[in-house]
Amino acid sequence: MEEVKVVKNENGYLISLFGRIDSNNAPQFQDTINEAFESKENILIDAEKLDYISSAGLRVLLHLRKKHAELRIINVSSEVYEIFDMTGFNQMMTVEKAYRVVSVEGCEVIGKGANGTLYRIDSDNVVKVYKNADALNDIQHEREVARLALVLGIPTAISYDVVKVGDSYGSVFELLNAKSFSKILAQEPDKFDWCVNEFSGLLKRIHETEVPSGKLPRIKETALKWAEFDKDYLPEASYEKLKSLIEKVPDSDYMIHGDYHTNNIELQDDEVLLIDMDTLAVGHPIFELASIYNAFVGFYEIDKDMCKDFLRVDVDFAYRFFRKAMGVYLGTEDDARIDEVVDKARVVGYTRIIRRNIRRGALEKEDKRAEIELWKKELIELLDRIDTLVF
Repeated sequence: MEEVKVVKNENGYLISLFGRIDSNNAPQFQDTINEAFESKENILIDAEKLDYISSAGLRVLLHLRKKHAELRIINVSSEVYEIFDMTGFNQMMTVEKAYRVVSVEGCEVIGKGANGTLYRIDSDNVVKVYKNADALNDIQHEREVARLALVLGIPTAISYDVVKVGDSYGSVFELLNAKSFSKILAQEPDKFDWCVNEFSGLLKRIHETEVPSGKLPRIKETALKWAEFDKDYLPEASYEKLKSLIEKVPDSDYMIHGDYHTNNIELQDDEVLLIDMDTLAVGHPIFELASIYNAFVGFYEIDKDMCKDFLRVDVDFAYRFFRKAMGVYLGTEDDARIDEVVDKARVVGYTRIIRRNIRRGALEKEDKRAEIELWKKELIELLDRIDTLVF
């Protein structure tokens, strides 16, 4: 049968499918794979050149799946995958799409986040390349939470394609001639106040968005894990105070982004869009302000050159932006009030950044150990005088 090729190798059977498999040739399909069907060896089906499969062909696969629980179908085109998806077959067996291959060599880096890097691949499109080589579940999660945010009124870009990039995967977004706020600030510093107001306004909008219960993780639970990790690196009294402060933060079903900075805000035409949605959660805004503090200030307290590498502006500019944005967000020009809230954010920010850097091997490098010591010192001093994280 020319639509099916069966090859036995050291790993079991490889069955390659070609063209169309429908009611006209499904019986021959069954006969051709009988040898593999009756065996107890692994079976891998390569559907790279399969154009269409009908319900008759699917029934053959279902019978095969009943006999071989580990059956995998790989290199499935988008059109054929839609058939598996609509019929629910991708829930009954492993069906892996064939992904378009994209190269980011020479492409402009327009943003970096906790879990990936964003590249512009042409004037219309960007691709987020995930650090995790096995990122398909991460991509699915980000798509789902981005859709949720959009439904709830948060302007965001939705991935329309998944691609293979080197050894990992990427999500492709249409961002037509969009520019990140970091790029705008670096190239057009006269738009400083406009960017501050848009940045703060969108942040307030996010924090005023109530999320249906159970749709997003609670950031407080994650923050308690950060504190637990730091337990071995802090004095016992400091750790107990830190844990108590986080536990006493009231639960909330209002949205937080989790990685909010000017790399993740894009201006497309006249619309401001939020991207990099995989860290979306719910909780008190103090946890959001902590990550914002790290993005604009905390990371660069010793290695100041990192700021320009990440945000495209120097540390003084970034700090000025952060302070102004905090004032607009809080609705005050009172420096004492801003300092009060920033110090609360620093408690959570240092807790997170200490854990992050230690996990990335900071204690093995002299310059990175100096950062850890600085953040520990600052955190311990803050814990001695702060009695609540709520503002």
